[in-house]
This record gives sequence, structure tokens and C-alpha cells, in this order.
Amino acid sequence: MFQILRWQRPAMASGIALAALSVALAAASPADAKTITAVMHSDLRVIDPGFTTAYITRDHGYMVYDTLLAEDASFKIQPQMADWKVSDDKLTYTFTLRDGLKWHDGAPVTAEDCVASLKRWGRNDGMGQKLMDFTASIEATDAKTITLKLKESYGLVLESIGKPSSLVPFMMPKRLAETPPGQQIKEQIGSGPFKFVQAEFQPGVKAVYVKNTDYVPRKEPPSWTSGGKVVRVDRVEWITMADAQTAMNALQSGDIDFFENPSFDVIPILAADKELKVETLNKLGFQTLGRMNFLYPPFDNVKVRRAAFMAMNQKDVLDALVGNPKYYQVCGAVFVCGTPLATDVGSESLVKGNGMAEAKKLLAESGYDGTPVVLMAPGDVVTLKAQPIVAAQLLRDAGFKVDVQATDWQTVVTRRASQKPPKEGGWNIFFTNWVGADVVNPVANVSVGGRGKNGGWFGWAEDAKIEAMRDAFARSTSPEEQKKIAADIQKENYDQVIYIPLGQYVIPSAWRKSLTGVLDGPATPIFWNIDKSE
Repeated sequence: MFQILRWQRPAMASGIALAALSVALAAASPADAKTITAVMHSDLRVIDPGFTTAYITRDHGYMVYDTLLAEDASFKIQPQMADWKVSDDKLTYTFTLRDGLKWHDGAPVTAEDCVASLKRWGRNDGMGQKLMDFTASIEATDAKTITLKLKESYGLVLESIGKPSSLVPFMMPKRLAETPPGQQIKEQIGSGPFKFVQAEFQPGVKAVYVKNTDYVPRKEPPSWTSGGKVVRVDRVEWITMADAQTAMNALQSGDIDFFENPSFDVIPILAADKELKVETLNKLGFQTLGRMNFLYPPFDNVKVRRAAFMAMNQKDVLDALVGNPKYYQVCGAVFVCGTPLATDVGSESLVKGNGMAEAKKLLAESGYDGTPVVLMAPGDVVTLKAQPIVAAQLLRDAGFKVDVQATDWQTVVTRRASQKPPKEGGWNIFFTNWVGADVVNPVANVSVGGRGKNGGWFGWAEDAKIEAMRDAFARSTSPEEQKKIAADIQKENYDQVIYIPLGQYVIPSAWRKSLTGVLDGPATPIFWNIDKSE
């Protein structure tokens, strides 16, 4: 019904909104600046890329910051800010910073800055935490040299430092990287291809970036997040439009240039417009999922978690979220269908949707006392609206009492970090999406971790068995052994309900054909290499 009402809005209202938008954009952008205006998948509020795994914050990070290493379209790690050498015994990695690196405030980038940045990332990120578990020391041996020494051989050093998506090991000045844990950095000073315009930042309205004229791109052609980050425009403006119809009209009229996540129902309309290009940039797609809070009732009880798990049905979620099977896949593989680690172990009820009777039985046996499940439901992001509504009904069908709390995504991003009880502003369950690159193996996939309060992901699942298996996976060099370990981790994930994968999907982006050079990859959109014709 929501979609029908939205389409029934009078044309005059849409015209007024577009007229107001045109005036606002014209007033905001210098007349002689070549400017890209984009509607992203979410508005930007949290601007510390080490503080949250939210993709809008990751996207902001790629504008402002740079990385030591990066991944190309062949899944190979390439030099970015630094190249590297590895000792014969595989225990010492030496990274050397390239020439021409400067922070946005004009200071040179030093190895000390990068060591502090890696240590901060290593506290917060799943792959970073595992790398630090194997690290004996990491230090700046001179102004341009970073030396990482391992306790024992570890095969994912470069893949960890060059990972393309959340949490990305972005480099920042030492004074910012040493911000105390739990606090956000106070400045947006990076060494990346764009500078953040703090004076024009209006959370929930607009974020503005300008070309960093001091940035020295690499010589190699761009490929995913690697290669030369050549900026061909003066400004990029992210404009918040929660309503997909308004954003679609703005794109068609030329008031905006780029629309990251159109709703699935308007994609055929956009594809038929000869002035627009519609393309899936992240071809690895997304895994959508549910995550429970292990700290408080009712989900501190594994029987209650299993009852909730058995009630879930991937097809119901994907039909509501996407609708068109062209864009989605029912998939019980924790580590993504179509990859070497894919397996269906433990996923039958999810993919077949046949677990409701067992869900009711488990809930009755669990001692569940009717405690309401606080379920956060963001209404402002196309790819996050449906999951909470479908899940709430499935949980009610199983016998749960559910308190659906309508909110926006940035509030969810902030609130999910709270360990307060649900009655004091905490939560019991939320839903999100991971890009495929973030969940393809047990070390990258932070949702499957079991560190609890000791650096675990939101929900704070504690499972020593899973952590031991993740260590074994990290040590293994045999693909066959790794596949077996991954299957065992998936079984434990479903037995203990560490998290609930709810299927895979892709979503196209749309942009005006006046834009050229739009890059694909697992961490899109990125705005270097894009040019705009007048």
C-alpha cells in the first residue's frame, strides 16, 4: 500500500519539490564548478569510518581517506599508498610509503601515522582483530617504513590490509587514530582524492566534497579500489532524498546526476529512459541478514534464538524486499552462494520455509515469558525497509510479542552500538546487509564471530568454538581443509544462531549519460575517474 500511495501523489507536489531542489542545488554549487550531485542509499550522519560498518560511512571514507593496499578486479592485492616485501620465513612484512603523500592539512604522511591507523583498525574490525592476534609487533622503523612482525605465519596479511569494504583500514593522522576507543574522531583529515567540506555538512540533508588538488594518483589504471584515483570534477554533493519517487523524478529531469539505490519497482522506468544508464555496479551483490542481541532476554537463551531462526523464511523476505527473482537468490550459504566455501549445511528451514511448526514448539519449550522483542525498523533506506516488517510478522506467527520501533537507518547505526537494556534505549534485533566481499570467508565475516563483548560485532555473540575454528581457518593453507572448517563454522552458526542470513540480492544504480567513467566493484559507488559533460 505504501508504494501505491506514493505513486498516487499529485504531479504538482512532485513538481514543486523538484523546483525547490533545483533552486537549492543552484544556490549551493559555485557557478563555475563541475559538480556531481548524487542521491546515496542513506543519508550520512556518522563520519568516522572506523566507528561503524555502515556502508554510507565507508563510502565517505573512500572520498576522504586512502589505504596502504587495495584489491583489484582480479581479486589481487595491489600497492596503493605503499608497496611491500615479505621475508623468506613469511614472518616479517615491510611496507614502504610512496612519494607525494600529504594529509589534507598539508603535513606529510608518515609511517607513525599509518601504524597508529592500523592499530585503531585492528581493534575494531574482524579481520583486523584476527591479524593482530597473529602479530608480534608493528612499528615505524623510519619515516616511510612500516614493519609488521608475526608470531607465526599467517596467510591473510595482505588481504586484511587491502580489504575493500567495512571496516576498511583507512589511513589517518596519528593524532586522530589515537582517539580513545568508543569515541569518534574530531576532524576529517585524510590523504585521499577528495576533501570533506565541514562547513557545508548538514546531517540528513547534504554532504559535500571537493577535489584534493594536492593528491598524487598512482599511474596504474583504476580497478575496483586500486590504481589511479584521478578526480575529474570539482565537487561531489550527496543529497538526501528518502522518497524514491522524488529521487527518480530528479534524476530524469537532470536535477541530480546519480541515484545509487532506486527502488526495484522504478528500475524498468529508469531503464527505458534514453538519457539514463542503469547498471549493477556491485556484481558480488549483498547478503541480507538478521542479528540478535545476546546480552539480554529473550535472545540470551539459545532455545529462543532457535525458535526465531526456525520462524524465518528467506523467500518471504526477498519477495518483499526485491520482488523480482531476477535480482535475488534464496541462499543458505553463510559465506555466499557461488563461492568456494558455499554449503547448505544447517539452512534447510531458511531456504524451504518449513520451520514454523518447529519454531512454535521450541518457543513453548524455551520458557519464553512474553518479553517484547524490540525490533528496529528503519523506513528511509530502500534495501532495509522490508526485512523488519516481514520478520516481525513471522516472529508473531511463532508466538513472540514484538515491539516494532520505527526509526531511520542512521539512528539504527548509532543505537545498535548501545549495550543498554532494551527498556533503556537498547534493542533485541536489527537487520542489515553485507556486500559479498565482506562475508566470503570466516575471517572477513564479522557477523559469524564469537568474541562477545571483547571486540565482537553488535549483538556480542560469545562462542569460543567458533573463534577456535576461525583461528584454524586462518592458519590453514589447504583449500580442502578450509572448506571443511567453513562448513563446521556454518553448522555452529546455525546451531547457536549467531546470525541469520536471509538471502542474496543485487541492486542496480542509475545515472545520467552525461557521466562517464563510473567504476564497478565491491565497494561502490566511488567517485574518482568519473567525468561529467556539460
